Amino acid sequence: MTREVAVGAVRLGGQRPFVFIGGTCTIEGRDSALRHAEAIRKITESLSIPFVYKSSFDKANRTSVSSPRGPGIDEGLAILAEVKREIGVPVVTDIHEIDHVAPAAAVVDLLQIPAFLCRQTDLLIAAGNSGKPVNVKKGQFLAPWDVGPILEKVTSTGNDQVLVTERGVSFGYNNLVTDMRGLAFMGTLGYPVVFDAGHSAQLPGGQGGSSGGQREYIAPLARAAIAVGVDAVFLETHEDPDNAFSDGPNSYKLADLPDLLRELKQIDDLRKQDAEPSKG
Repeated sequence: MTREVAVGAVRLGGQRPFVFIGGTCTIEGRDSALRHAEAIRKITESLSIPFVYKSSFDKANRTSVSSPRGPGIDEGLAILAEVKREIGVPVVTDIHEIDHVAPAAAVVDLLQIPAFLCRQTDLLIAAGNSGKPVNVKKGQFLAPWDVGPILEKVTSTGNDQVLVTERGVSFGYNNLVTDMRGLAFMGTLGYPVVFDAGHSAQLPGGQGGSSGGQREYIAPLARAAIAVGVDAVFLETHEDPDNAFSDGPNSYKLADLPDLLRELKQIDDLRKQDAEPSKG
């Protein structure tokens, strides 16, 4: 059983119900952030699913130099602070540099290490030293058992509030595959496991100047991950994915989110019910 981690008022891990982490990939402005956060909060509240809002102030690893990256750290963190205050949900964002740690930690409830930076020792240690929970996204180039040493870098600071996220593994050119065995293995490391259902359906660089995606596989992958036993599902969600600033092809349509979350909750409830010790 994984330890529990507190992200603001939300707790995940152990035998708690799964948590939904979602929002637009990139912050697309104040009104967009507040609108998406409020809409997702209403959906998750109606289903009694804990919710953490995610959006990035900067997407530093875009395919093309001309791709939109976001509003930057100052404006982006101000928007996330308003989401947290006005919508009343915890928030998470990516950090890419050591200098991002302190200002981000002053605002967000969870610091996220992007997959391409998951082995950057100084960044991991700085995030751990912030005292905030840290979500490390496993690189597409890593095996599940390579994650242990990465988590040890964070916990060497005395901070054991750590999550690990699976987002698919490189499978030839411009393709990712998810090995469900990896989710089960990472669960044995003792920390909550998150499944990134959207990026696991990404086709990195698949459109030449941008990444593509196979949105039709998001739902089945998410259902399988919940059945395996992950503690949270991460899914970038947008009211109009085809016109999202970034990662639209592997973002989930907001209007379709209620049905998917309802299915995931049913699977999660059944799995945890079966895991309870029998009485009598």
